[in-house]
Parts: sequence; C-alpha cells; structure tokens
Amino acid sequence: MAVKIRLKRLGKIRSPHYRIVVADSRSKRDGRSIEEIGIYHPTTDPSTIEVNSERALYWLGVGAQPSEQVMALLKVTGDWQKFKGLPGTEGTYRKPEPRAKPVVPGSAAPAPAEAPAADAAPSES
Repeated sequence: MAVKIRLKRLGKIRSPHYRIVVADSRSKRDGRSIEEIGIYHPTTDPSTIEVNSERALYWLGVGAQPSEQVMALLKVTGDWQKFKGLPGTEGTYRKPEPRAKPVVPGSAAPAPAEAPAADAAPSES
C-alpha cells in the first residue's frame, strides 16, 4: 500500500484549516486517514503549524511520501532536515506571540489590599 502524508481540509468557505494526515494514496482528499500527525492554520498571523515530530519521522522512515505542501511545512518546522540529516534542524517557524489583555478605559482595577509591613514593627534587640 502506498502511503502519503498530506493535508486534509477542514473549515468553512474562505476559512481553511488543515490537518496533516497519513493516508493511503488512493483515498479521497478528505477521506479516511490512517493517522493525524499535525495541524496547519494558514489564516492566522503567523500561520499556526503543529506537527508531532516523532510520528512524522516514523512515517517518513517507513516510506511515506509527503505531498509538496506538507514537505514545505516539514522544512519550516525542521522535521525534513532531521529526517535527511541536513543542518538547520531548528527550522524557521516563528511562534505567535501571546496577546496582551486589552485595557478598557474607565474601568479601574481594584487596588490590592495593603498588608501591614513587617519592617514597621519595632524589633527588640
């Protein structure tokens, strides 16, 4: 059986989300898969790419052929370089920065209650 690593499309119209799956090459694009090894959300900035490196390397090792799109994703995450033994195994993927909570004007946060200071108590020596 020929096995491929490819993208399975999810999401609404004009809002694609993909799962990186291992599937038989004869199955449909969104058909049954053998295993899901990651996700890819191209609409976020930067794109969200999560790949289970251990499983990806296993499937590449047993002969699964990645599609062109998946090969590009594996190069970004550094998994393709690990598999081929090339330099640059850290990849070029930049993780999204966590968002700061927005500050709403006019809503002051309650001040924390002041605890008695330990330095203020007289010490007996």
